[in-house]
Amino acid sequence: MAHSLLDALARYARRLHACAGDGHHVVSPLGAWLVLALCAPLAGGGNGTLDDALGLAPDAARAAAAALLDHPHPLVAAGAAAWTDPQLQARALRRWLDDLPRSVTRGTVPTPAAIDAWARERTLGLVERFPLVAAADAAVVLASVLATKVSWEQPFEVVDAAELGPGSAWDGQVRRVLRAPVDDPRHLQYLTDTPEAGLVGVHLAVAQGGLLVGSVVAADTAAPQAVLQAAQRVVTAEARQRRSVPAVSLFDLSLGDGPICSIVDEPVLTAARSGREERLVSLLPAWSATTTVGLGDERLGFPAAAAAVAAAADRDRIGYGAAQTTTASYGATGFEAAAATGLFATVSAVVPKAGRRRTATVRFARPYAVVAAVDGAPRRSDETEHGRWEGLPVFSAWVSRPEDAAAAASP
Repeated sequence: MAHSLLDALARYARRLHACAGDGHHVVSPLGAWLVLALCAPLAGGGNGTLDDALGLAPDAARAAAAALLDHPHPLVAAGAAAWTDPQLQARALRRWLDDLPRSVTRGTVPTPAAIDAWARERTLGLVERFPLVAAADAAVVLASVLATKVSWEQPFEVVDAAELGPGSAWDGQVRRVLRAPVDDPRHLQYLTDTPEAGLVGVHLAVAQGGLLVGSVVAADTAAPQAVLQAAQRVVTAEARQRRSVPAVSLFDLSLGDGPICSIVDEPVLTAARSGREERLVSLLPAWSATTTVGLGDERLGFPAAAAAVAAAADRDRIGYGAAQTTTASYGATGFEAAAATGLFATVSAVVPKAGRRRTATVRFARPYAVVAAVDGAPRRSDETEHGRWEGLPVFSAWVSRPEDAAAAASP
């Protein structure tokens, strides 16, 4: 079990990216995790699969989700919804709905068009359609949305793609690329050694308002999942404290062309006490991506979440759907991204099955006793006058002279 929300999200990110595959894609681990966290109280620590996916204890996950949704960052639009069939009146389900974070939209399951409009409005128009169409008999629909549109504090320069060099994987695919300003603190650039992917190049762009967007490149021998893990660790560390990741000195590396950079040496006039200066220039393409990924893998927790919802509704689960659509664009002047994550569950009453029944008939054919007492099962916490009556036998009888039921006096 992870010890912090950050650890939990890092674990979840590894799983979600693995399910998205090694191809070009963009996902939002946080967006998916928030939907699971809304379901956390339903598990109550008794659903191992959901607890494992969350990476936090249910109460901690719920509290973290509430803090994020009720107090979103100024640069990140965040929202969630829980729509239900009004015919579901199970006490556990109603109690869960009442205890959701105050910012969560509630109500009857809307039409698909209405759900699309909800997602479009809350993702700043970036996600046109919700990632899945809920079944016509969907009893519960859960959703989360995240969105941002930011401008760089210092825009990139746009240069000829030939500057990437003749060995570029983008050779012939793009004509112009982005070059980060040199020696600008709003474009932090360095090399660092990582346990996941070896030597990597790091570029961090600061957006107006404080959002940090990091790019991390490794040698082509590093697995995509390893580079993703390295980027997760490096960027989150830098977001907590700038320059907290140790950089590798260029004077400790060989001159010439390497797997991720080319290093040259030239004489300069310098004021550096060591007599050494280091400079990095980051060249990277603009990019955009839109990815819809199914969330049915058991490791992602959504099947378990759907089962928990069905159990709270006092029904058997007969179907569910879960998916996320994420879109992002990275260019010379800024970055924008949005994600919509959805889960729906269809539930039904318990399905009858073959079995056996035995019936016993008890005949009060002889004298019998009757006792009437104040019910003490729902215990009171106070010591009021009424409370003292709890459990006391008030009436008792021995019945030996029965009367004809039709002639018995009415109460």
